[in-house]
Amino acid sequence: MLDYAALEALAAVISTGSFEGAAGRLHVTQPAISQRIKQLEERMGAVLIVRGTPCTGTELGLRLARHAEAVALMEADLAPNDAAPTVRIAVNADSLATWVLQALAEVEGQLFDLVIDDQDHSADWLRRGEVVGAVTASATAVPGCDVVSLGALRYFATASPAFVKRHFPQGITAQALAEAPAIVFNEKDRLQNDWARRETGQCPALPQHRIASSAGFVEASLLGMGWGMNPEQMVGRAITAGRLVALSPEPLEVPLYWQSLRRLRAPLAPLTRAIRKAAAQVLLQV
Repeated sequence: MLDYAALEALAAVISTGSFEGAAGRLHVTQPAISQRIKQLEERMGAVLIVRGTPCTGTELGLRLARHAEAVALMEADLAPNDAAPTVRIAVNADSLATWVLQALAEVEGQLFDLVIDDQDHSADWLRRGEVVGAVTASATAVPGCDVVSLGALRYFATASPAFVKRHFPQGITAQALAEAPAIVFNEKDRLQNDWARRETGQCPALPQHRIASSAGFVEASLLGMGWGMNPEQMVGRAITAGRLVALSPEPLEVPLYWQSLRRLRAPLAPLTRAIRKAAAQVLLQV
C-alpha cells in the first residue's frame, strides 16, 4: 500500500519545483517533506526527484505524482466538501487565449495546473501520464482516454499593411515567403509552414521571429515585425479596422479535441461539460 502523505509531498515538490515550496503548500516543515520523499524512494527502490533548480520528477516520480492527483480528484468527487483537488491539463496557447479560461471559470471546487504546449503535441502529455486531460489536434484516442470533438479554431495569416506593401508587392509567392520574416510560437509551431505550403504548393524555408505568447504574436504582427497565423477571435477587429491585412481570404482551420482519462470520467465530467460549452461558443462546428 502506498503512503499517500508521501505521494502528496512528491506531487507538491514536482508542482512547485522545490522542497521549500512543497512544505509551504502542505503547511509542514521542509525536513518533513524530505523525510517523506526519502521513505517513498526507499519503498519504490528508485529515485523519484531529480534535485536541482527547479526540482523535477523522474519518469516514475511523475507517474506517481499524477496517480496521487488522480486519487485526490476521485476522493473529491466522493467528498466534495474537502479541499479542492488540483487538475493538471495540457492546453495550446491560442485556445487558452481565446476560450479555455471561460470554461475553467465555470468549474467550481477544482484548482487547475495548466501545461501550455502546441496542439499537435499536447496529447503526448497524456501518453506520458503527466496530465489528466488535453486540448489537442489529435482525434486518435490516447489509450485509456475518451475523445470529444470540440470544433475548429480558425486562423488567418495576417500582417500589417506596411509589411504587406514592403514584402508582398507581387502577392504571396514562395520567393517572397522565403524572404519575409514570419512569426512562430516556438520550434513546434508548424501553422505558418502549413499555410505557406497550401498557398504556394512549396515548402519555403521561413525566416522566423520566435514569440511564445499569443498576445505578443498579435502585437508583433501589428507592429510590422512579420506575418503569422492568428486566431480569428484575436485579429478580426484589427482586420476590419485595417490595422492588419489577411494575406488570404481563406482561413486555416485546425480541428480540436478534448481527451481525458476514462477512469476519471465522473470527477472530470463538470470540466468536460464546461469545455464543450465554451468551445461551442467560439469554435467553428464541423
